[in-house]
Amino acid sequence: MTFRRLFLPLAVAIALPAILSAAPAMDSNSHKGKILTDSQGMSLYTFTKDKEARSACNGDCAVKWPPLAAKTGDKPEGSFGIIARDDGALQWTYKGKPLYTWVKDTKSGDITGDGVKGVWHLARP
Repeated sequence: MTFRRLFLPLAVAIALPAILSAAPAMDSNSHKGKILTDSQGMSLYTFTKDKEARSACNGDCAVKWPPLAAKTGDKPEGSFGIIARDDGALQWTYKGKPLYTWVKDTKSGDITGDGVKGVWHLARP
């Protein structure tokens, strides 16, 4: 295996939280109705195994379902809040439910994570 093959996924994994550090921005229309999206128009999801204001998605789960990162200094507003994850990172919530994106959604408007394993659902306003 080449250095490039090993380094590129690691570089993406390290940079991903910074890339995703964007407040939930809007609700959008999809063929499944209104959904929440991030500032880049990527669909947001909730996880039924999460507890109120506490993420149960860590480790490999968080690689596949990147938490919607909040930055120090971001301020909760309205139904949007911020929680501390087990690793100390900050994550946006909607009505207490942690928000995530899905690695298999590759462009704005994709909603391929809805219903995965019966526990992942589109976040709805």
